[in-house]
Amino acid sequence: MPTPISRQRFLHWIAALSLAGAAFALSAPVLAAPASGEPVWFGVSGPLTGQNAQYGAQWKAGFDLALEHINAQGGIHGRPLAYNFEDSQSDPRQSVAIAQKLVNDKRVLIELGDFSSPASMAASPIYQRAGLVQLGFTNSHPDFTKGGDYIWSPSISQADAQPLLADLAVKTLGFKRIAVLYLNTDWGRTSKDVLVKAAQERGAQLAIAEGYQPDEKDFRSTLVRVRDANPDGLVLISYYPDGALIAGQVRSVGLKQPIAAVGSVYSPKFIELGGAAVNGIHTNTAFFPEEPRAEVRDFVKSFRARYDKEPDAFNAYAYDAVVYAAAALRQAGPNADRKAVRDAFYKIKDVPSVIFGKASFDPQTRRVIGVKSVNLVVKDGKWTQLDEKAALASTK
Repeated sequence: MPTPISRQRFLHWIAALSLAGAAFALSAPVLAAPASGEPVWFGVSGPLTGQNAQYGAQWKAGFDLALEHINAQGGIHGRPLAYNFEDSQSDPRQSVAIAQKLVNDKRVLIELGDFSSPASMAASPIYQRAGLVQLGFTNSHPDFTKGGDYIWSPSISQADAQPLLADLAVKTLGFKRIAVLYLNTDWGRTSKDVLVKAAQERGAQLAIAEGYQPDEKDFRSTLVRVRDANPDGLVLISYYPDGALIAGQVRSVGLKQPIAAVGSVYSPKFIELGGAAVNGIHTNTAFFPEEPRAEVRDFVKSFRARYDKEPDAFNAYAYDAVVYAAAALRQAGPNADRKAVRDAFYKIKDVPSVIFGKASFDPQTRRVIGVKSVNLVVKDGKWTQLDEKAALASTK
């Protein structure tokens, strides 16, 4: 694990806070003394290498910013919060091995991750049996939190997210005959089923649905079948690497129809990998840095001051995840064990949140209450918000 954090590092954190301007709205009162002593640990299982490594890098930026704010303002009962990030490559086999490692380290009081729902769900039984909270903050599979009372998620379930994507595709973009290309994993198949049902409920027809393997690189034969089904719009249920590859091959088979994609493509890497081919692709996301809400403005200002760039959704998800973890650890008390941390998630309410404004967990579903979505399009190589009327949706 990393070594305990030094006083010099704390002074650096305080300087970083001053660069952010006004006291960050999502944090505890700024008058607290900086944390010191033995850290309170959380573990992370996620991709630092492999095709999803960009997500892990985005997580780490969010984690580190959150730790600066939390630890400069007193940490967890005066102790600094710290983390151990284990690289799973978002591979279920590796996430299982990491889960065993983390549950055996008694210093770890909560775990965050993994990135994909299949990787997280493979490890969930280990966390549940050991009584260690698994906070799957990017795990949207509807069945993820059904793994037990130690399995929690602030991620919007696909049962809620896919109807919002259907709204974008059918109501905003006007798709009537939809072709769906989906990642052939449990997450992708489940997302596809929910999307298709929601699109049909909104008056659209399914022209064709085609699955593809996670390691697939050449999509042209699949895209020919899609072309021959004569859809008027395409929907991608993809991550940014495969989504960008598909976008780069769509026009080569004569497909010129508009494209919408699930929010997991919302990443700078999607544009970097896809180039001009991703211009015009639509998606929706729970976070966009140009939203006018005070929580978003403060987070963006603070993120820019530290990293000299714009944050994206996965930076915000990671930041919020640490804030939720810190809230539970504080609620659990200065001598908390893992069970006390689990119990704390039933009690914390209105936790300051970039994504939700204020976050509370439903004790039955163990997910954050409330769903929203901002509609985006890639325009001139940049993510751009659609008109205000189409920008915000809610299933509340």
